Amino acid sequence: MATTEALKAPLAATGTAPLLKVRGLEAWYGESHVLHGIDFDVAPGEVVTLLGRNGAGKTTTLKSIMGVLAKRKGSVVLEGKETVHLPSRAIARMGIGFVPEERGIYSTLSVEENLMLPPQVRPGGLSLDAIFTLFPNIKERLKSQGTKLSGGEQQMLAIGRILRTGAHLLLLDEPTEGLAPVIIEQIGRTIAKLKQDGFTIILVEQNFRFAQTVADRHYVVEQGKVIDMIPNAELDANIDKLHRYLGV
Repeated sequence: MATTEALKAPLAATGTAPLLKVRGLEAWYGESHVLHGIDFDVAPGEVVTLLGRNGAGKTTTLKSIMGVLAKRKGSVVLEGKETVHLPSRAIARMGIGFVPEERGIYSTLSVEENLMLPPQVRPGGLSLDAIFTLFPNIKERLKSQGTKLSGGEQQMLAIGRILRTGAHLLLLDEPTEGLAPVIIEQIGRTIAKLKQDGFTIILVEQNFRFAQTVADRHYVVEQGKVIDMIPNAELDANIDKLHRYLGV
């Protein structure tokens, strides 16, 4: 298992201060202890993935960063500010946006109403025109019921909705789950464009081949801990080890 010092070494080597620094993060669902000391760093403008088997704690890590779990402890520092004891609404105002795997599209609202629902929490949110440039499908379906969209369109709407708010650190949980290959490619192009525009992204993803096309580094999560970090450039050289981690 890699040490915390080894996991943060790539940032230390470049002298880059992390945008997000997670140390000793623990979390519970009721009495069930799920995270057992998560440690990792994310640099400004990076795309990093959390890889691991089902139940490893990847989604719980995102929820814990976002503050939506009632019981957690440890340290989650965003731009030098501790957030672990803050409520989720305060964390959102600091510029973190969470797109859950279930997407959270409201069936009683139109696409436009879903898109406009979250408040802007910080300056710098994307304009509607910029969102429509990323996701032209949404513009064509504004008056449709939100849940009448295809799975891919709902994913685009969920991401677009967060981009309006001014969030600059995006937590994306399984954004390609169940989507057709052509939509997965579009999601990949979107993530690349967001990275180019300066967004920082933490991506939970089962499809490590997709993750390889968008990420700078990959953290491997097992039994509620980060056990390894693999730079994207070294992923192919470590493919056998990754297969063992993931049980492929």
